[in-house]
Amino acid sequence: MMQNTKKFTLVLLAALLAAPVTAKELLNSSYDIARELFAEINPLFIEHYKQQTGETLSIKQSHGGSSRQAQAIIQGLRADVVTFNQSTDIDILHQRSNLLPADWRDRLANNSSPYYSTMAFLVRKGNPKQISSWADLTKDGVGLVFPNPKTSGNARYTYLGAYGDALARFDNDEQKAQQWLQTFLNRVVVFDTGGRGATTSFVDRELGDVLITFESEVNNIIAQYPDQQFERVVPPTNVLAEFPVAWIDRNIARNGTEKQAKAYLQYLYSKEAQQVLARYFYRVHNPEVVEATKSQFPATSLFTVEQVFGSWEQVQQQHFASGALLDKLLAQGKR
Repeated sequence: MMQNTKKFTLVLLAALLAAPVTAKELLNSSYDIARELFAEINPLFIEHYKQQTGETLSIKQSHGGSSRQAQAIIQGLRADVVTFNQSTDIDILHQRSNLLPADWRDRLANNSSPYYSTMAFLVRKGNPKQISSWADLTKDGVGLVFPNPKTSGNARYTYLGAYGDALARFDNDEQKAQQWLQTFLNRVVVFDTGGRGATTSFVDRELGDVLITFESEVNNIIAQYPDQQFERVVPPTNVLAEFPVAWIDRNIARNGTEKQAKAYLQYLYSKEAQQVLARYFYRVHNPEVVEATKSQFPATSLFTVEQVFGSWEQVQQQHFASGALLDKLLAQGKR
């Protein structure tokens, strides 16, 4: 009887050792227009990580307006990492659910932003409305398309870029800047929930004269639809749009993916990943890649949100909260 038990134990142990190890799976929750970007980066990281560790990974994506993505995580989406386009959508994960620490920005370089961008205008063939700056967007007969600032980090940067430029043009006269901003918002023909929806409205539904979105998205649309002969306009004064990333501490502890999640985000700073990011027209930090790709990025004078408007927490309360300035300007424009 003892021999049979020992034999069974050895057979069971051999079977367990021979069984294939289930691959670790990461879930990356990301902003709306990053689908193609991470479809290229993820296989590269999977191969890189396998060479480094011998471990096979699987990476899944969840995309949408960054604020909606953050809300989904708060409601239970067990994302291991977030790659967002606005820091407040990561801050809220700490503030509402304590899913990660308040100092998450300090854990990776460049405020945990491995790449950045700015806003650009996509105009139709020949630039018929002669758009060259933010000020031109309120010309008579100009229709604008960009997402809803309530649901999209992309759109919040658009709003702040327009507002910051107006403040500069009107010598920091808040009243004049807000009057111009009200007209600007009144030119919007559709507020989609995310950047990809805005692209569809402009390209496929042929709404509006100008699509305002990240410079990276503008360049990718031009490359994707060569027959349309769209043109890019990068205004001379613009807002710095950081793309912050973070691992979600509580989720990676539950999922057992701490090592993999951290390696994934650190990989975004590698030369290989930075080259991919630059091919998708994101501005990057790697000096060699910056030098090699500088001709594809027009010069523009960038200001940070903090320099003009204060902290992102202040911005959220003063501009985008219920009943704040955005709501007031939209209501005034409907009168």
